[in-house]
Amino acid sequence: MIKTFKDKIRRRLIAEYRALFSQETLDQNDLRQTIAYLLQDIIVREKTAASDEDKEKIIRELVDEFVGFGPIENLLQDAQVTEIMINGPKNVYVERGGKTERVAITFDSEQQLMSLIYKILSPTRRRVDELSPYTDVSLKDGSRVNIILSPVALDGTVVTIRKFLKAIKSAEDLVALGSLDARMADFLVAAIKAHLNIIFSGATGAGKTTTLNVLSAYIPDNERIITIEDTAELRLNQEHVVRLEGRQANIEGKGEINIRDLFKNTLRMRPDRIILGEIRGAEALDMLQAMCSGHSGSLAVIHADSPRDVIYRLETMVLTSGIPLGLEALHRQIAASVNLIVQQRQMSDGTRKITHIAQINGLQDGQAMVEDIFFYDVEGVDSATGKVLGVWKSTGIKPLCLAKFKKLGIIFNEDIFRHES
Repeated sequence: MIKTFKDKIRRRLIAEYRALFSQETLDQNDLRQTIAYLLQDIIVREKTAASDEDKEKIIRELVDEFVGFGPIENLLQDAQVTEIMINGPKNVYVERGGKTERVAITFDSEQQLMSLIYKILSPTRRRVDELSPYTDVSLKDGSRVNIILSPVALDGTVVTIRKFLKAIKSAEDLVALGSLDARMADFLVAAIKAHLNIIFSGATGAGKTTTLNVLSAYIPDNERIITIEDTAELRLNQEHVVRLEGRQANIEGKGEINIRDLFKNTLRMRPDRIILGEIRGAEALDMLQAMCSGHSGSLAVIHADSPRDVIYRLETMVLTSGIPLGLEALHRQIAASVNLIVQQRQMSDGTRKITHIAQINGLQDGQAMVEDIFFYDVEGVDSATGKVLGVWKSTGIKPLCLAKFKKLGIIFNEDIFRHES
């Protein structure tokens, strides 16, 4: 009976009281009174009954659900949980310590799961419905949420939450986590300060956006930073930050603002730095042209399996722009634009490591030449713990940017680039 009452009240809250959830802060007293009114209305209309104890239980649980995030509230507060995966109302998984596991948490029904989705979407411009059955959105703390509705998701509505890791704030934190070693961290911080153009590459969940976010903290406060994202994830602490986010088309299919539109407009906004949350398509050409036309210090994320694959991905994306550009001219543009590629990977033991820091060094046979400066050498796996064993090594190649470091007065120990066999 309690479950039936809760389902009916949820449906009416969403259908009839949307204004209640559009407020900046949800008023618990208003919500409690509304739920109590709806409960009494249902009891009278349906000529049923509920004890005072059951009424209080229904009101309390629904208030907790709508004020917080219902069954997953504790997971969101758990610092050990990095990802929450809801596969329909009865199957909830988490990533904890790099490993995926099922948890003993369920939703009462699909309706309760939809209530959670509505709560997530209510402060944003995003929507999901039959015409647009999937979307991405960010929570206030920077956690990213992907939602895809049934029946496109065949086994029930799916919600995937990638949590923003507040504890990782500095390059030292990345070193402590084992994502890279101290000399690589010092080099990347210097590269940020020297306005190098850097692309962060890796598969989904490799940690590339986290690494970009951490390293962007070393951009000086006196610079104007403009971030461009499909779904806002980056959290920069500098004072002069302009955040731009793409927009979905409305219900009539109009009003879409894509990343390429935003990027073109950004060039008219006098940026000192441009940070592109993810390169996905034809905006790759705009980014390359901006990088080699005075907008140095740009940072971007791309999905690719290796530094070499970054070049191939950029090549494919630029070709989709429709602008006729020969491959050699394109590779010349890449070589003139991109300074460093930071490749990241989630290892089999769940840890996330920077596996390559590579530079672009001109052309070779008409193609942009990629050279590793540092790489992670996997030595094996500990049979007892499953921990990946390895060490970061220098290839002996001195970065081209060292000359720029000297001109800018960035003091750097070049011994870290000695060849290691």
